[in-house]
Amino acid sequence: MLDVAVIEEPAAAEASLDPIRARILAALAEPGSAAMLATRLGLPRQKVNYHLKELERHKLVELAEERRKGNVTERVYRATAASYVISPSVLAAVSPDPSRSPDQLSARWLLTLGSRLVQEVGALLTGASRARKRVATFGIDAQVRFASAADRAAFAEELSRAVATLVSRYHDESAAGGRSHRVVVGLHQIPAAPPTPPGTAADDTTTTDAPADAPGTAPEQENPR
Repeated sequence: MLDVAVIEEPAAAEASLDPIRARILAALAEPGSAAMLATRLGLPRQKVNYHLKELERHKLVELAEERRKGNVTERVYRATAASYVISPSVLAAVSPDPSRSPDQLSARWLLTLGSRLVQEVGALLTGASRARKRVATFGIDAQVRFASAADRAAFAEELSRAVATLVSRYHDESAAGGRSHRVVVGLHQIPAAPPTPPGTAADDTTTTDAPADAPGTAPEQENPR
């Protein structure tokens, strides 16, 4: 089973978004038969069988094994991945285009870059899977807490210079057999945790970062200049 798979076909995306099928996919993180799923999810076995066939048709679940029980053969399924991401290519006609309105200070442009990342890496994984090859990638995930908006701006400026320096040092337009790679670096505030329901043990005891428009702070704009 893959850790994550990218759904690129509209029909497969539609199948995965059905509430019952989504529950079946989650349950099949551990292999199970239609009878086992019916009991676990509280659904009629016939309905589970129908949804399993649709999920299998879209390659979201696969046959793990067949067990012989008397005169009956029990089919055991498993999800093809532990989690799924729907590629923007599913909505090809309206998928985000980073070249349309490039703006380093726009949260929506950052979201567009992320959408392209999902689409391109998903396509690479699909092609590599068919060719039975690995995809050469590299990722960094880090957190930084800024004391002020000025520090954040200075960090972004220094990061931009560092990336530009590295790109200019290693980019070789005329390299025979060279392969183009895309470098995406993003910086965004981590969303605050949802409020703790009243009456729970953590209520009034856990402190989280104040949102941008909390009292005593200036609200952030979409494009702060």
